[in-house]
Amino acid sequence: MERIFYIIQTYREYVLLAVLLAVSLMLFPLNDNTQIKQLRANSIAGLGILHEPVSLITESFTLRSENERLRRANIQLADEVYHLREARLENIRLRQLLQFSERTSYDMVAARVVGRSPDPIRKTLTLNVGREHGVKENMPIISESGLVGKVNIVADNYSVGQVMLNRDFRASARVERTGVDGILRWDGASGMVLDNVAKTLDVNEGDVIITSEYSNIYPSGIYVGVVSRVTIIPGSVTKDIRIQPGVDFSRLQEVFVMFYMADEEKIALEELTGRR
Repeated sequence: MERIFYIIQTYREYVLLAVLLAVSLMLFPLNDNTQIKQLRANSIAGLGILHEPVSLITESFTLRSENERLRRANIQLADEVYHLREARLENIRLRQLLQFSERTSYDMVAARVVGRSPDPIRKTLTLNVGREHGVKENMPIISESGLVGKVNIVADNYSVGQVMLNRDFRASARVERTGVDGILRWDGASGMVLDNVAKTLDVNEGDVIITSEYSNIYPSGIYVGVVSRVTIIPGSVTKDIRIQPGVDFSRLQEVFVMFYMADEEKIALEELTGRR
């Protein structure tokens, strides 16, 4: 207490000034003098002018922070919408595959496409099933949209399949409506072709093409596609028949490997006689 009195006594002029200023400030709003009122109004206006730019700066930082938060939330929502859309599409595809697998009489294993060959001539797919899943070389690969190709290479947990859009692909096929037979192949550029069909045989645009019973790799009756164009070539004994595959290879994500193996005795006999 003595220390406080000593400080007040030492700095009494400053303490007195502070007390008088405090009293003046408290009485300032109560004074109705015209000059005081004007001074008070000018002070308020000055404070308002100073407050506006300060508030704008504060609001700018607040809005920038809020904008950043909203952008982050928008990105998160867009990512969630994308994953929900992908999950919905995958669910639709899997339901279609399940319905298809229930319609076929052959045992199959479902596989996901996990890789694609960059080779434009010899197109292949890498599947996430292999020897451990019962997959063997030359087993057919199909989807709910039709024939995809066959298994070429098998490892323990993965396999590589040759698709129809491959220069080395061949399969026996026939016109479902008329039973006309031919050899299905890829022409290396524009699409699938049904070869070795005489120009006198009945084949029209829109005819359905399926695998035939003469195939060494594929069971008969697998949907391939439809005839998109039939052209008569002058001087040729065969027709130029173009096939539109049922499978969209650019969007292929899930397939089935069919547990079907052709009769090895039949294959060996046809190889001896020069037939494939």
